[in-house]
Amino acid sequence: MPKENNFLKTLFIYNGIFVFAGGLIGPLYAVYVQKFDSNISSISLSWAAFLLSTTFFLFILSRFGDKIKDKKILLQFGFLIRAIAWISYIFVGNIGALIIVQILLGLGEALGTPSFEALFAEHLDDNSHINEYSEWKLIVNGASGLAVIGGGFLVQKLGFNILFISMSILALITLIGFSLNTRESKKV
Repeated sequence: MPKENNFLKTLFIYNGIFVFAGGLIGPLYAVYVQKFDSNISSISLSWAAFLLSTTFFLFILSRFGDKIKDKKILLQFGFLIRAIAWISYIFVGNIGALIIVQILLGLGEALGTPSFEALFAEHLDDNSHINEYSEWKLIVNGASGLAVIGGGFLVQKLGFNILFISMSILALITLIGFSLNTRESKKV
């Protein structure tokens, strides 16, 4: 963790929780989709909807995102929208509904990821870039690995609905914790 940089510590902690939340579904996404459509093309199509909608929303964001003074707002909306999308998985019953949720997830991704990266870049300490990026990747890889194991355990023992509720709760904890702990933060 960055030693003196409180903003970056806060960003790492809360986004680490968020990465863990998102990682819970990991490879289980394909198993989830097969519950209501066993066609492999449906899995591909629904994942493509996420990626292509993310691309579309990123294109739009690239046109106005830098005009928004407080990048934290974009990150917070990214957390919120993805929490809504994850809880929405509970109500999906067909590929059409799943594609709508995936498009919503793409919007959250498009708002959240570039704003996280912009905030990260703005708060890097001089002469510590490799160190701080490495520390972040350690958190991402560790959280993702643990999440895949935890997600498998949750689904096996309690089912997908508990998984999606857990993901959404963790996303809301991230949103609230990050918001409360960065209200007065300025660049260090």
